[in-house]
Parts: sequence; C-alpha cells; structure tokens
Amino acid sequence: MSHAELDSPEPTPGAEAPVAPAVVRKRPKPGERRVQILQALATMLEQPGAERITTAALAARLEVSEAALYRHFASKAQMFEGLIEFIEQSVFTLINQIAEREPAGPAQAGRIVAMLIQFAEKNPGMTRVMVGDALVFENERLQQRMNQFFDKVEASLKQCLRSTGDAAAPTVDAAVRASVLTAFIVGRLQRFARSGFKRAPSEHLDAALARML
Repeated sequence: MSHAELDSPEPTPGAEAPVAPAVVRKRPKPGERRVQILQALATMLEQPGAERITTAALAARLEVSEAALYRHFASKAQMFEGLIEFIEQSVFTLINQIAEREPAGPAQAGRIVAMLIQFAEKNPGMTRVMVGDALVFENERLQQRMNQFFDKVEASLKQCLRSTGDAAAPTVDAAVRASVLTAFIVGRLQRFARSGFKRAPSEHLDAALARML
C-alpha cells in the first residue's frame, strides 16, 4: 500500500474518491545512465587524497545498486576504460584541429602542449587517470593504455616539429624536443594531482614553453 493511499481521506457517499497522481520515476534515456556513472566516477576522483574508489561507494553516490552499475559496465576496469576513451577522443580531436589550423612547427607544438595542460586543469579527476594515480590498484592494461596515449602525444609533437627536409639531424632534434615536451606535460600533471590540485599545471606556462621551444 502506498503512502498516497494511507493519507487519502475516506470518500463520502455519492462522491468520487480522489485519485492520487501516479508517481512516475523518470527513467534515464539509453546511454544516459552510462554517462552518469562515468561523470560520478570522475567527480569522485577529483577529491584530493581520494583512496581507491569502490563500486559500492560509486553506487551509493548515484543512489543505485551495484547490480545497476554492472548492467552498464561488466567491471570497474570497463568504467575506467570509458574515462580513458573520453580522454583519448577529446585530446586527439583537439590535436587534429590544431594541426589543421596552425602551420607545423614550434608554435603548433606549443599549442598542443597548452591544450593538454588546460584539459587537465579543467578535468582534475581525469588528470589522476592520465598520470596513473587512479589506476594503481586497477587492471594493468589501463596503465598500459595511458602509456600508449602519451606515446601518441609524443608522436604528434615530433611530427609537427620535424623539418620537411630529408636530413637526419632535424628528425633527431624533433624527437628530442618532443620527448622533452611530453616529459614536461607528464610532470606538470603529476604535480597538479599530487598537490591535491593546488599547483596549477598552467603556472608560468608561456615562459616555460618559450624556453623549450
């Protein structure tokens, strides 16, 4: 018996009994719950010093059962893979846009580095995934995938720094500078995450890029 039925007054003879409005719980659209789960996970990762996130804690935050989570993801590793896919799609889409709009060279490389730093600054929870802090107790393949992510970033930087000439020296120089820039990105992101998001990764960014490029 519902609370509406308990609270309804007794109908008077000859009068129509009041009809309680049906309580309809809004069902998420297809794919919407999946997005909500990933958003909740990213938000929980934004808490400075957050320990390993359990599916029980994630379910409690969303006010659903753990079984409800597993209807959308087969495992917690799949949830982290969903976040990694978001990072990959966002970053490499932006890298392609920069490559289309900016001529190849140091300026293009600088734009890519700045974009990545700004992405991390706006998405602290994602930063913990990118630098691996959130993946320490998770499946090893997740960390390998993030390693591959930074390998691809380095390859993109090398490509835009490489000379159009055929000489070996410019290619070697581009590889070295791309490696330095990638290490700079990773270092800034690690400092941001491990400072409890207090040290902004964009601190003195223009001056740092001017020195490296």
